[in-house]
Amino acid sequence: MMRPAPRFNTRLRLFTAGSVTLPCMPMPSIVESMGLLPPRERLRQALIALRGDEDVPPAKFGLSSLRLLDPTLSVPLWRGRDAVHRKAVISNLFNHRQTPIELGWSVEKTQVEDFRGGDSTYDSHNGTDFCIPRGTTLLAPASGRVVRVVSEFHRGGLKVAIDHGEGLVTSSAHLARALVKEGERVRRGQPVAITGYSGLDSLVSFPWGIPHIHFNVWLDGQPVDPFARVSVPGEASLFVGGWPTPIPAGVEAEEPADSDYDPSALDARIERCITKSTRERLSKVEPLALRGGQWVFERNYYPTRFADRSSPLRETHPRRERLHLPFSADRFDGVVFRSELR
Repeated sequence: MMRPAPRFNTRLRLFTAGSVTLPCMPMPSIVESMGLLPPRERLRQALIALRGDEDVPPAKFGLSSLRLLDPTLSVPLWRGRDAVHRKAVISNLFNHRQTPIELGWSVEKTQVEDFRGGDSTYDSHNGTDFCIPRGTTLLAPASGRVVRVVSEFHRGGLKVAIDHGEGLVTSSAHLARALVKEGERVRRGQPVAITGYSGLDSLVSFPWGIPHIHFNVWLDGQPVDPFARVSVPGEASLFVGGWPTPIPAGVEAEEPADSDYDPSALDARIERCITKSTRERLSKVEPLALRGGQWVFERNYYPTRFADRSSPLRETHPRRERLHLPFSADRFDGVVFRSELR
């Protein structure tokens, strides 16, 4: 029997392919996409990025930061259209020569090296940027537990983080709308958010800043590149098949599993957090798996808050292929690098 052809309604963002239907969601407004509400709170958070705070150095930017802008990509993506047919465009990769965290978050390009040995990244970039149309449905790249849903205008806007077990946590930033709650278990391929471009960098770069999700991967609490480095023979990719591809149709999702945190080690690291409000909040989070996932999130988004950033897991875990491209195969069939479009 022939499978029905996928259909895409551009007004309601409704995907239908066979018996699988993604949420019927209206296109987020510009205000929702940028995460501008409530305005007073967003202004307070914006000033943290510009001035710094007790535990957060101010952000750094310069003329080299202008290389992150690209109207040929940004305009169609802001309008909710593909920039490249059926491709998620990767603009920035994990930087393997990052500047010291004590100097603040830097979007300058002063010392950079991506997994291929190229310069498709910037100083403090510790994730992978997938440039996709505003209003795209974000899927869980693997099964797991949602450990954090929070909107922080100065640090990537609205974010959803998922603990996939065995020390693997992913986080997607710059979202417009979350479809899940903290503590919820999700299956691989389950819709978890609607994308936008929330956060301060969107506001200051509009309309030339490229709408994207900033996709972080953390293994045993540490930021890692999901791509295997060309310069490290035999290094395993974290993407299934060695490359970010959509979840194949008919593949059964694995059961969600929690990472195995050592409660004493975790609580000791939380106790050494220098920020009282963060320390008190994390110490009250239950269950253990959720507390551990939130510590990983805070440790990586605000590393200067923690005197001890070592892993609180009971054991270390090797790199292995576990993640898929977090978008529907009915919408995308793969990725292309921005550097290849020039």
